[in-house]
Amino acid sequence: MIVVSDNSPLQYLILIECIDALPALYGQVLTTPQVIEELSHADTPSIVRAWVQSLPMWLKIESPFKVDFLDTIDVGEASAISLAQERHADLVLIDERAGTDTARRVGIQVVGTLGVLIEAAIEGLIDFDSAINLLTTKTSFYASRNLIESARRIFQERKQNRPQE
Repeated sequence: MIVVSDNSPLQYLILIECIDALPALYGQVLTTPQVIEELSHADTPSIVRAWVQSLPMWLKIESPFKVDFLDTIDVGEASAISLAQERHADLVLIDERAGTDTARRVGIQVVGTLGVLIEAAIEGLIDFDSAINLLTTKTSFYASRNLIESARRIFQERKQNRPQE
């Protein structure tokens, strides 16, 4: 499975100490130099900048040959979607609406931070309620109350319908 990540899912998962869910769920994750630059920006929380200074082995940085979509989305999102297209990725991790819409328009499946948390919790990697609480109270992550409640319902439904091992 080829998975490419934009800035925001990486940043939020680092901030709520759930970043180790990514390699457990997807193995290797790709990102771009542009995303790493955004994660290294002076305005980024220090814990994120520190994480970038010692990247894990499961995160591979690749440059897309060409960055498209710069007329509608920022460079990090554009580079991640461009790389996902070039590598025929199975999934791109992205939160922002314009980036999500762009990726879907070109046929790339998208999962945001909430989706990663749902999958990680279903796999028993994290406590869903604790992660959501941290995400919504300790970070700048914004989602409407309806979206958060929808994520809770999806998690509960998927957890209940999961085959017992």
